[in-house]
Amino acid sequence: METGIDHLVTGVTQGTGDHLGSAIMPVETWFRYQDSEWHDRRRRLVGDHTGQEPGRSRGFGHHTPTDPYHGGMPISNLHGLAAAGVSVWSDQISKKMLESGELARRVERDAVTGVTSNPTIFAGAIGGSDDYDTDLQDLKSAGLPTEEIAKTLMAGDIKRACDVLAPVYNATGGRDGFVSVEVSPTLANDTEATIAEARDWVKQIDRDNLFVKVPATAEGIPAIRALIGEGISVNVTLIFSLQRYGEVIDAYLDGLEDLHEMGGDLSSVFSVASFFVSRFDTEADQRLDAVGSNDADDLKGKLAVANARAAYGLFLEAFSDGRFASLTDQGGRPQKPLWASTSTKNPAYSDLLYVESLVANDTVNTMPLETIDAYQDHGDPEPASFDAVDIVRANDQLDKMADVGVDYDDVVATLEREGVEKFTASWLELLEQVERA
Repeated sequence: METGIDHLVTGVTQGTGDHLGSAIMPVETWFRYQDSEWHDRRRRLVGDHTGQEPGRSRGFGHHTPTDPYHGGMPISNLHGLAAAGVSVWSDQISKKMLESGELARRVERDAVTGVTSNPTIFAGAIGGSDDYDTDLQDLKSAGLPTEEIAKTLMAGDIKRACDVLAPVYNATGGRDGFVSVEVSPTLANDTEATIAEARDWVKQIDRDNLFVKVPATAEGIPAIRALIGEGISVNVTLIFSLQRYGEVIDAYLDGLEDLHEMGGDLSSVFSVASFFVSRFDTEADQRLDAVGSNDADDLKGKLAVANARAAYGLFLEAFSDGRFASLTDQGGRPQKPLWASTSTKNPAYSDLLYVESLVANDTVNTMPLETIDAYQDHGDPEPASFDAVDIVRANDQLDKMADVGVDYDDVVATLEREGVEKFTASWLELLEQVERA
């Protein structure tokens, strides 16, 4: 039987040397707490439609939970992060993580409630170990084409990860516990092919808690609307631009409206919008260095967080207006912002810069295992959310980019193009690894 967390509902033990602080809460109790608190968080996000201003109940983006605490302290640093309204996801998956039970342990120990994957992750997992050799040879002996072999190997891991996280999905009423698989990046500029492959992934994986990742390219936007309109849950990936993010939100809302018109169940579809964070600083800092002024230097290491915070401001606006309110009445759910690419690339910056600076209700932060471990080791156990003042300041910082001579539109266009190119290269590398095996 596949390793999962169904057996972890009576209590949790802690091994010698684990840096977990106090005893861990039973998993079932934790998710019951999360489920009850979600309703209060949504009221603060979108308002209660009785005149209350969104984001102002008990403070903008803040609540003070009690259940996730033991003796006045969070039961672990990551549980404290989750209590602040941040879903902790693992930006890593492999056959070894599944067979060893590591993913299930991280659900229990590290408050992990979701998994993201991409071609780079699978290229590293399949090509960087011999864990897949037997399955790979069996598939080759069966005469399957190279791409089908690669997708079959990926599907095996995704299905098993979905099963591990199914109790999370069920306990949260389908609001968390998702696993993401990405359509081929070679299709990023082909709307119809993207839609077709997304449908194929849904059929092949056949799990309610699957997210299909679709890139937020110009051609990806209509694909997002079409898939949401069919009731397919989508993780919109490779978002860098605030303008493009607005298009993503519109595509999601359009899709919900299409689904409602067709008589579909809006509560059965969910979505996240993945804003890539650290890559923004990597690109912007290079340009700021080239400018070389004091004003440019003052912006270094700040613009990625500013871009994400400004995006969260757009999220609050979009999901607190009358259009979404009508969809909420039909079971529609807000499309949560997801912070991706949150490992720190510049060693001069804090290793938790893109986690602790982006704490806000109804967000997701997907992290590589190294960042998850770092937060568990020395992250803030009671992190403070950024507030409305911080969002205003973030927009001001983005405005200053132009003042110092850095073109925001060119930065985000470069990042989107390079993002597609990098994932395409990883996908082709994976196919080459399968072909050579």
